[in-house]
Amino acid sequence: MSTLEPERGLGTGTLVEPVPQVSHGDGDHERFAHYVQKDKIMESALSGSPVVALCGKVWVPGRDPKKYPVCPMCKEIYDGIGAGGDKGGDNKGK
Repeated sequence: MSTLEPERGLGTGTLVEPVPQVSHGDGDHERFAHYVQKDKIMESALSGSPVVALCGKVWVPGRDPKKYPVCPMCKEIYDGIGAGGDKGGDNKGK
């Protein structure tokens, strides 16, 4: 999502692209397992690149998601869009 910051005295603005905050810490937001596309989890495991959860959290998975409760926001979004045909799959990553 982009924001437009007007410059003083000019009729134009500067387009600012927000930089995603990649999490490596153990704050409160780290206490949930999040839903992520399976192929993205595998890609992250191989490359170390961050993933984006349904709720918007950006991080590099590294913990066992079975040890954490599911993120309520991810679950709400996932339930709202349906399982998409892979109902037996586990799309959680931590």
